[in-house]
Amino acid sequence: MDAELLGKRIAVLDKGWIELIDMLPHPNAGVSADLAIVNAARVSFMGESKGPEKDKKLLFYLLRNHHTTPFEMVEFKFRVRAPLVTWWQWVRHRTWSFNAQSGRYTAFEENDFYVPDVWRKQAASNKQASDGQVDTETNAELTRQLESLYQQSYDLYSRALEAGISRELARVFLPGFSVYYTWVAKIDAHNLMHFLRLRMAPDAQHEIRVYAETIYEHFFKPALPWTAEAFSEYILKSEQPPQ
Repeated sequence: MDAELLGKRIAVLDKGWIELIDMLPHPNAGVSADLAIVNAARVSFMGESKGPEKDKKLLFYLLRNHHTTPFEMVEFKFRVRAPLVTWWQWVRHRTWSFNAQSGRYTAFEENDFYVPDVWRKQAASNKQASDGQVDTETNAELTRQLESLYQQSYDLYSRALEAGISRELARVFLPGFSVYYTWVAKIDAHNLMHFLRLRMAPDAQHEIRVYAETIYEHFFKPALPWTAEAFSEYILKSEQPPQ
């Protein structure tokens, strides 16, 4: 793995980002993450490499036949800034370990609110999904109204703090689903693939799908090129509808 991945930060949505802050194996450990998976599978043989061709063939065999425990030997730790509308779905994946920013300890900033660039319409055939978007004029008006609401809410929040109200109580003035929070989130490669399979799907909500796509393209694929290739071949392509 390229050591430059550690500390790399990628912008997501209007004010969000995701950053890789640690990984197992560490880039300086002298073994690639893909090889760490292969070595774990060969534990009975002291985990020795048999050369790139045979190592990659074994890794593909593992994923193709659902021998997934070796993939748990690789872990990613991210620092993520995302609105609560994203976290509300992310925490459903309980194989992640989380530690979240708390509004009890730090005050929110005036710009800590999510403003969607496009207002999507409700899907007619799916109660939990969107489909299409409103016209340009309506989009602009809804954005203006939302920004006005944020300003009013933040003004009330600021006044409460100035009046000596505790941070934990003053935050009730803030719109809940749109506030940005920063979390530290950790997961192993096996469970990350499950998360990516679900959250990169076309029917996943946009506000979490863009984070999953960012993890896949900017961190998972560069760190685990063999695994990403097998994941695409045996999992992602197998779930695509026939043309």
